[in-house]
Amino acid sequence: MATYSAAGSTTGAGSSTLPAMSLYGSATVRPLIREIGIFNAASAVVTVELVRLTTLGTQGASVPTSIEDEPERTATALTVAWNTHTVGPTISGRIGRRATFPAAAGSGIVWTFDKGLAIPAVTNAGIGIVPVGTGQLLVAYFVWDE
Repeated sequence: MATYSAAGSTTGAGSSTLPAMSLYGSATVRPLIREIGIFNAASAVVTVELVRLTTLGTQGASVPTSIEDEPERTATALTVAWNTHTVGPTISGRIGRRATFPAAAGSGIVWTFDKGLAIPAVTNAGIGIVPVGTGQLLVAYFVWDE
């Protein structure tokens, strides 16, 4: 099992139906998310939450992925992080993680999942970061095992 990460700045503000950033597994791998970091990129208050996704919608560009624990490996991650969606995926439920960041660029949160937050090994299953209320630009990262 290898550990991967993907990080970037969102290209759009997102909305309650358009994830600002997302992470999708595949039918052949069940990724376990170990950590998610989300940070305010503007100077306005913003609230975000994690949601489960069951369709793709239309994602933005893929977010660059790196292998963390075995740099000599050349295995490509089967899990893909995506930038701001332009067409909403199906949001199937809330994960129970929500945070409000003060009006200060750089304020944020890091959520860790000791046992891993699983994305099912089915087509089009993922995890999304969505704003609650008014969205804005964010900086975010995912760390996962597959």
